[in-house]
Amino acid sequence: MPVTPLRSGIVGVGFIGEVHARAVRAAGGVVAGVAASSPDRAAVGAARVGAEHAFDSAIELIESDDIDVVHVCTPNAHHLDIAEHALKNGKTVICEKPLALSRADAEHLASIAETNSVVTAVPFVYRFYPAVRDARHRIANGETGRLRVLHGSYLQDWMSNPADGNWRVDPAAGGASRAFADIGVHWCDLMEFTTGHRIVRISARTVIAFAQRGADPAGMVDVTTEDAATVMFETDRGAIGSVVVSQVSPGRKNRLWFSFDGADASVGFNQESPDSLWLGGRTTNQTVMRSPETLPASAQRYSLLPAGHPQGYQDCFDAFVGDVYATVRGETLDGLPTFADGLRAAVLTDAVLRSAATDSWIEVAT
Repeated sequence: MPVTPLRSGIVGVGFIGEVHARAVRAAGGVVAGVAASSPDRAAVGAARVGAEHAFDSAIELIESDDIDVVHVCTPNAHHLDIAEHALKNGKTVICEKPLALSRADAEHLASIAETNSVVTAVPFVYRFYPAVRDARHRIANGETGRLRVLHGSYLQDWMSNPADGNWRVDPAAGGASRAFADIGVHWCDLMEFTTGHRIVRISARTVIAFAQRGADPAGMVDVTTEDAATVMFETDRGAIGSVVVSQVSPGRKNRLWFSFDGADASVGFNQESPDSLWLGGRTTNQTVMRSPETLPASAQRYSLLPAGHPQGYQDCFDAFVGDVYATVRGETLDGLPTFADGLRAAVLTDAVLRSAATDSWIEVAT
């Protein structure tokens, strides 16, 4: 019997809104409508992403009986109000991180989601690389032995010039944390998801590369949010770790890398070479390519193309939205990031900021 396509509304039609729109269609959904900061912007956005309708406001979109799923793709400051209204209207909600500008508001949203028993999701899409699922399987099966050292980095360069800037530089729009809240939480989510470890203590340092930013010398703005951070941590299973997060590292476009080192073996992954997993041993190292012959069953769902045909970020996003929609239809799938995971990101961000401000170790609830 044919499945009725889910009808989605996207609030915010910038870069990430377009990514969501492509993923909706890949998942068999319909981009039923969009909303933006004004009706005119919504009309332009609807034409760009091929939406059926341009709504005059986010509220109108959320309250429409024609919308099943609300995708929140706005600047961070608007996430709370839009997501809360969508939850209270019984919609499935996919909200970009951070859920809100504060830990308390993220807790509020996660609580509403739990109370209302609706499907929610946060796009921690790096979980959906087949190589990451392979690494997770190997760790869970004991191939690495007890994990001791968990380390890596997430490096970009799009803010490495003082003329670079966007709405994220304004804490009123983006929040008190910039680099860590934007990309550092992705690394931490990936580490905890892949290893099963949870961070319990954090010591962080942050740096602001430029005191002011702006393309026009007459319109420079003061910068109060970090461009980079180093974070040391301890986990609930006795491992230690560190991550370097930067948006001011020239030459690094989107280099998310990890190495999880155990008693018997290490596993390594680089998001810029996503079709391979590095396996380190005492006497030999291996690079395992994504292939039906090597992937465990838990990763096969996300391996869409024959070996040697690279999959990338959009494929991960498509898989993520596909799993959200499958969950709405009643399937139970492993590893879908929900608002609880969005709250976890807010908890870690809060700990990083407090540690950096007080020059101290901060305890983190698991």
